[in-house]
Amino acid sequence: MLRTVTLAAAAAMGLAGTAMAAETEVQITDYDFPYEGPFGAFDEMQLQRGLQVYTEICAACHGLQYVSYRTLSDEGGPNLPEDQVRAYAAQFETFDEELDDFRPATPADKFPQSALPEAPDLSLMAKSRAGFHGPYGSGMNQLFKGMGGPEYIASLLTGYEEAPACAPEDFPGYYNVAFGTGGYPEECIDEHGHHEVPGSWISMPPPLLGDDVVYEDGHETSIEEEAKDVTAFMMWTAEPKMMARKQAGFTGVLFLGLLAVLLYLTNKRVWHRVKHGQRDE
Repeated sequence: MLRTVTLAAAAAMGLAGTAMAAETEVQITDYDFPYEGPFGAFDEMQLQRGLQVYTEICAACHGLQYVSYRTLSDEGGPNLPEDQVRAYAAQFETFDEELDDFRPATPADKFPQSALPEAPDLSLMAKSRAGFHGPYGSGMNQLFKGMGGPEYIASLLTGYEEAPACAPEDFPGYYNVAFGTGGYPEECIDEHGHHEVPGSWISMPPPLLGDDVVYEDGHETSIEEEAKDVTAFMMWTAEPKMMARKQAGFTGVLFLGLLAVLLYLTNKRVWHRVKHGQRDE
């Protein structure tokens, strides 16, 4: 389901060129993720696929410095066997201050930091971005849909398109309909100062090409499916205890509901005689 959201535009992301006009329209797709809703839960296989996409594509630039390898074996998460977690961690190196040298990582270590200074860490990215900004379309907003960070990330990963005809061929960056804070050519701004096309130009080249990973479960590897998988994994890194929180919340609601019923029955019993004018003899 495609939504068009209006965002304030800012100059941007190390791009040359001009980021102009007060507002930029971006196209955010409202994806349905399995963990959404009060009874939603992470799809274990999707998280494992997302980990694979991150490892084979994203890890070359982006880090997960707040995530420990051992959490990959957590229930409610990727739930990898411990031997696989040890083997996975051993692929990476970490600096050991005691040895004053690098050594293979262990499950107790954390993922590396981003390899490039301009590449943001992805540990909390799904919570630090927003895809929905107030009322739009049918009137749904953040109150009902949430911040929409995962939707924004997945839309960004799938939002690369051919540059519009109004843009100069040498304009730096890559045109993306979901990115609203990048460079924008003056040639694509009309006489009233309005942007003629949605989105803007981002410095990051398209990270997903489709069919650039091979899933062991045989799942589809289109750009959209890869984007959804790695986005779900990023949501888990940002909210690894989401399922536990939902379970605790559900238990709390049941307890409060039962308590309310007991209080109502107690109140009714205590005041029954008074309401009916009965007296103790």
